[in-house]
Amino acid sequence: MDVLMTGVYGRCGTAVIDHLHDNPDYDFTYYNRSDRPDDHPYGGLDTVVADISDRTALESASQDQDALVHMAAYPYTDGDWADIFEPNIVGMYNALEAARKQEVETFVFISSNHVMGLYELDNAPEIYYPDNELVVDHTDPVRPDSFYGASKAFGESLGRYYVEQYDYPTQFYALRVCSVRMPEYDHPYGDAEKGVADGEFERESEEYDHAVARMKAMWQSRSDFAQQIECCLTDDSVEFGIFSGVSDNHRRWFDLEHARARIGYDPQDDGEEWDHPPE
Repeated sequence: MDVLMTGVYGRCGTAVIDHLHDNPDYDFTYYNRSDRPDDHPYGGLDTVVADISDRTALESASQDQDALVHMAAYPYTDGDWADIFEPNIVGMYNALEAARKQEVETFVFISSNHVMGLYELDNAPEIYYPDNELVVDHTDPVRPDSFYGASKAFGESLGRYYVEQYDYPTQFYALRVCSVRMPEYDHPYGDAEKGVADGEFERESEEYDHAVARMKAMWQSRSDFAQQIECCLTDDSVEFGIFSGVSDNHRRWFDLEHARARIGYDPQDDGEEWDHPPE
């Protein structure tokens, strides 16, 4: 299967590289606005160096691809409209246009938990702990917490328009990813430990404890994320679907049953199994 993946050198893209790049079932082409040197851990890969705003380059890279996994975006919730417009709004349109014109059948869109972020803001920090009863699924009203979250909601809606109104893409998957981290912090203590490393707070502090509690609910391990991508690439039953991107965490508030039933996602990790950071 020939797969084009945009925005590949961040947390999500490198997780796919780590777990699927060497799988002989896939021939990946990577599309990123910058390359990595050959001696970099992710260097030496087949990378098209171009911006997501370059529609000509993106259409060319999409030629003869079976699937497009679209990750490229401005990723921060504190961004203003000027920050997100070109990469997240125009970039999403460009990616879908490339898939339409080049007849790419499968489109996997990396959406975000921030599409539903106000549910968290209204209920934090209580929502981070095991006695929380709130569960959010794909049928609940969209409640973005930022221009970033709103841009991802736009991407989901635009994807639905394309898959229902045009011949291509024929399948569209939106993954509302919760918290995927780089390898060093790929565990439910990752955000708390990074906060200590960055001097934001100390261990044995309330801030540290809340960071751990949140990640025990929101963590999606890199291996589970890559598995969910593969579930989308191998599925042949979904025309349009929105799925939570999260591991099988005991205290999660994002639903998993829809992803289990529709695309066979079977996450293996649970933040509750950790009681201390790796040594």
